[in-house]
Amino acid sequence: MNLHEFQAKQLFTRYGIATPKGQAVTNGSQARQAAEQLGGERWVVKAQVHTGGRGKAGGVKVVDTLDGVADAAYEMLGRNLVTHQTTAEGLPVHQILVEQPSDIVSELYLAVLIDRVSQRVVFMVSAQGGMDIEAVAEESPDAILNLIVDPVVGLQAYQCRRAGFFLGLTGNTFKQLQTVMQGLYRLFTENDVSLVEINPLVVTGKGKLLAVDAKLNLDDNALFRHAELAAMFDPTQEDETEVVAQKYGLNYITLDGEVACMVNGAGLAMATMDLIQKEGGSPANFLDVGGGTTADRVAEAFKLILSDKKVKSILVNIFGGIVRCDLIAEGIIHAAKDVGLSLPVIVRLEGTNAERGRELLLNSGMDLRVAQDLTDAARQAVASAKENIA
Repeated sequence: MNLHEFQAKQLFTRYGIATPKGQAVTNGSQARQAAEQLGGERWVVKAQVHTGGRGKAGGVKVVDTLDGVADAAYEMLGRNLVTHQTTAEGLPVHQILVEQPSDIVSELYLAVLIDRVSQRVVFMVSAQGGMDIEAVAEESPDAILNLIVDPVVGLQAYQCRRAGFFLGLTGNTFKQLQTVMQGLYRLFTENDVSLVEINPLVVTGKGKLLAVDAKLNLDDNALFRHAELAAMFDPTQEDETEVVAQKYGLNYITLDGEVACMVNGAGLAMATMDLIQKEGGSPANFLDVGGGTTADRVAEAFKLILSDKKVKSILVNIFGGIVRCDLIAEGIIHAAKDVGLSLPVIVRLEGTNAERGRELLLNSGMDLRVAQDLTDAARQAVASAKENIA
């Protein structure tokens, strides 16, 4: 789960990480009032959306009048912001952040994440802040320092000092970095965070470290421990179908193809998508209904698939280990009748009671086609999709 910038900065403040003074608002008049309360002669207006690259897309503006703050707010709110990280439709802007500008002397990069290879928390630091870290890693890999944290002892002071030397910090700014890094580490571990990124972490004219931007991702599997953080979820920033899928315990990701997949098991789902591609088609989604799926869950999965107008055929690939194939077949038949299914459905069943499941499908009186194996199923699904497109 992603947090908005203003939400992440609220967490930063709790852990002693300084951020620019600012207020999140939802309309132009509130934006003007926020600017008046913040004071000063210039303000930064930022669209609150779950994507990077906002500045290049017009989602960050610096203005020097109160009317300018209101105008910038009105221009951003209620519209979709399209960046290089979003789809062509972009993401809707429902909130903006009005902040005081920062006196920036230099920009740094600081992030904390899970390294799956070392199975450790890793700090990434670079003196080339304000840039895409991917570009820095590709063009100047030596400009990034990775510090691996042993979970038994946690982040050590010597690691913070090493980061400070690497960044070329001195004096009080050098000491502040340890406070920032220790605060980030506690924030990361205490809130089950999967990624926190400050880009840029700036050094001001007074030598103060400020988190000017903030990106924070939470581990969905641990949200049951953090009700306050879970309440910050903004469904408008996510694919609507994926949000609905979560309610029914379905793992669903929307893709751009025409052959929909419904599979039990993530690995089997990936193999199914690969075969669709191999046969000349393109998957419309990733959909894992889970190893212990039920007839009701199958029905909801069908409804999700049919909500995508790009879908021209459906491939159901079930391996009955924990779940019985005859129960899945009954769920498919029930769902097909319930939603008035008109698309061709190709079903491949293997495992517990697979033969009985295939008999139920063949005798249903509906256009439910039974495949002999997965390759045959993929071939039929791709051919059926192409016929529908034609």
